[in-house]
Amino acid sequence: MQFTRNKVFSVAAVVGLIGYAVSVWWSIEPAPIEPEALQNEQGKLIIGYATTQSLIVTMETLLDKPGGWLSNDMMPPSVLMDNMPAFEFGALEQARDLALVMRKEFSRSQSQSAADKDLSAAHSKLNIEHTSWLVPSAESEYSDAIKLFKLYQARISDTDNPSAQFYARADNLNEWLKEVQKRLGSISQRLSASVGQDRLNTDLAGDTAARQSTPSAISDEIKTSWWKIDDVFHESRGSAWALLNFMRAVEVDFADVLEKKNAEVSLRQIIRELEATQQTVWSPMVLNGDGFGLVANHSLVMANYISRANAAVIDLTNLLSQG
Repeated sequence: MQFTRNKVFSVAAVVGLIGYAVSVWWSIEPAPIEPEALQNEQGKLIIGYATTQSLIVTMETLLDKPGGWLSNDMMPPSVLMDNMPAFEFGALEQARDLALVMRKEFSRSQSQSAADKDLSAAHSKLNIEHTSWLVPSAESEYSDAIKLFKLYQARISDTDNPSAQFYARADNLNEWLKEVQKRLGSISQRLSASVGQDRLNTDLAGDTAARQSTPSAISDEIKTSWWKIDDVFHESRGSAWALLNFMRAVEVDFADVLEKKNAEVSLRQIIRELEATQQTVWSPMVLNGDGFGLVANHSLVMANYISRANAAVIDLTNLLSQG
């Protein structure tokens, strides 16, 4: 009996060690997309190709990385992991925002223009719940969305097919940057809440006639749960990773617009801040020290880079809005 018990414990220990090693391997974050991966095979400049390619490669990377799409897994070790699923969700949210703007703005010349059928279908498929594992699974829907993006990309690359277009205009780019501002602002606030804040209510500030549905307190203490701090951190890493990929593509497709507005440096500053968010985290865990304490606070460091990127996005928006 003793021999059998020891044998069971040994097998369990080996299985646990293998599961831990696999989970560490699957938790390795993908590297940002290099600009070379955004070019077409012919080397020709096709407006919209780089932006579409960045969206395609970003989603393919999430699906094809070690372990595949982990957010909807129901078996160990991935069911016990939360860092990489949080990273996936952050990147997915940015992909959804870009897909929405591509459908509503980039592919339409006027407000009365019809939406591109492939982009409409692809955006719909990206909006499936990221934890869906039955029929249809998240992976299958995202794979179908990638195929539709590739169809759209092939159509804008075909000079004999004017039915699909990508309009690189300042007003179109501004619409996407407004979505980016909201996303980065939300991420920054959630990261800053790791140490807790007594935040004043400014919801109706600036408009004496403004009203809201239900009354709220003058101030409220905002603090992220201890169990969610690492999830918020890795979600912000995933969001910044995807946004970095998209910004590098925008630098290619909107080069003429940026040059005319003398805004190339502003975009490069955004890219630089986003690159800083992808630095290696050498600590085995996300540290959450006090703001001016002895222990580092990784969430506040990340919030700093995100806030600076958001400030640069606001500056770029203002430049593009000028005549």
